[in-house]
Amino acid sequence: MLLQRPHLLQQLDGNAGRSLAMLGGFEGVGRSIMVGLMPLVALEALGSKQAVTWAYVGGGIIALTVTLNVGRLESWMPRRWVVTVGISSLVVAAAIFLTVDNGFLAIGIGLVAVAASIFSVCLSLFIMEYIDKADLVSNESRRMIYNGLGWTVGPILGMWLYSSVDERLPFVVAMVMAGFTLTFFWVLRLGANPVLTQPKTRAPSPLKNIPRFFGQRYLRIAYVITLVRSMFWVTFFVYGPMYVVEAGLSRVWVGVMISAASTMLVFSPLVERAAVRFSARRVIVAGFLVTGSGMAVLAAIGEARPLGLFVWLFTVTGAVALDVLGNIPFMRTVKPRERIPMTTVFSTWREVSSLGAPMVAGLVLLVAPFRIYYLVVAVLCLVTAVYSRSLPRRI
Repeated sequence: MLLQRPHLLQQLDGNAGRSLAMLGGFEGVGRSIMVGLMPLVALEALGSKQAVTWAYVGGGIIALTVTLNVGRLESWMPRRWVVTVGISSLVVAAAIFLTVDNGFLAIGIGLVAVAASIFSVCLSLFIMEYIDKADLVSNESRRMIYNGLGWTVGPILGMWLYSSVDERLPFVVAMVMAGFTLTFFWVLRLGANPVLTQPKTRAPSPLKNIPRFFGQRYLRIAYVITLVRSMFWVTFFVYGPMYVVEAGLSRVWVGVMISAASTMLVFSPLVERAAVRFSARRVIVAGFLVTGSGMAVLAAIGEARPLGLFVWLFTVTGAVALDVLGNIPFMRTVKPRERIPMTTVFSTWREVSSLGAPMVAGLVLLVAPFRIYYLVVAVLCLVTAVYSRSLPRRI
């Protein structure tokens, strides 16, 4: 029986990758409007970096709990409704930040992570079902370009609206953009394909998938790569905005820094070419070396300074390479029959990093100056660079 492609993907005649990339770009605009603002709003509401840190820990716990049960959601409802739940979570999160109620900030932070996680899980499944393994690197490169464009526009737009127009307006725009993304998703009719719909059977406990996942060597390596990469990005998006404010710069520079970092994703084709010429494994190792070195420099600088913004952006160059290639080891080594349960476990990297990074930062703040946390992240990146060498030469 031939796999029938959803209606719009048939019309696009082989451009399934572009449609999925556009979907990711639209989702990125709505979420990126909020991401740079959230730590600043939380800092104003809670009053200290440590309080913000523990709010993010609470949000991470919420997100991790939901992500581990995405497989169960897929057994209870069609995937298109799972995606709808995910994108709707972003709308609810934006509404929470509109109220700026201290007691609900952790829930709002958690729902943003929930939205990102559910969307990421489902998008990864669609990619693996519609894109040939041989085309994964080029597809991920294209997806990063669209994602980069979304994340270039969103942060600076959100920060400008927040600082110059109305503090509530960015969250309203984020809600509207989430609604547009959901509409575009339904127009694509992804998930209408009966082959993609999961049978209505009793879903196993998500915890049973964890030993099977980590029992596979290359899946373990793939998870560590994405986890440590994400820990850097959590550090960048949570503590980067506070770094800008502590350096004495205006909040608009937060949007500039995040948008400048996201703009680097348009150079994804260069990463793709480097992976073809030198191997994805070597580029991943180089990415971690650059990111780890940059974090070590931030630790050495100590107190926040305007010069540190350039160090952040240097560090991002390594992380961008990891964004382009970081999911490839998983996508190429996971067994087709295990895609849904293994993707559910694999996608917890986002929540574990969202929980782990601020938790480590909070513990560091109890006993040492914050720059030691930057040093911890640097060490993690450098160790992962060595660990990544265990990947197959031609992953």
